[in-house]
Amino acid sequence: MRRKKVKTGIFLIFLTVFIAACGKNILFTDSADIPDKTWQLTNIPEFRYNSADTTGKTDISFIIRTGSDFPYRNIFLFVTAISPDGRSLTDTLEYDLADEKGRWYGKGSGDVHELRLPWRSNVYFPLKGEYVFRIQHGMRSTGLRGVYDFGLRIEKITI
Repeated sequence: MRRKKVKTGIFLIFLTVFIAACGKNILFTDSADIPDKTWQLTNIPEFRYNSADTTGKTDISFIIRTGSDFPYRNIFLFVTAISPDGRSLTDTLEYDLADEKGRWYGKGSGDVHELRLPWRSNVYFPLKGEYVFRIQHGMRSTGLRGVYDFGLRIEKITI
């Protein structure tokens, strides 16, 4: 019996250290709720990240949570990034959210499907200050139903 308690204790310590280590590389994460689960074309989520590190490399990705009533297999996004000096960069992106048979990528529970969408890798922020990210969906419908929320995640790359 004593041996089982020791093994359980060691496992719990390992699990605690592992979970604590997982969050250390996340520099920024935020999400915007989509009202009525319908992403309107005029609803442009905006995320503000204050960078103090001008040499560290990061990965930037988006997190989208959709429901089964999302009408498409893919999504187009218009992403604008604005640096502290006012310069901007705009990308037009397309991501697949489901395969040809309608099976959702990512993880899900019940009606909700969550998918991480990688945007840029090995990015460094050359200026200290606030960076602004604006994301607009680029689909043909003005009201994109079935979108619960949309988020931005910035992670430090460790070697």
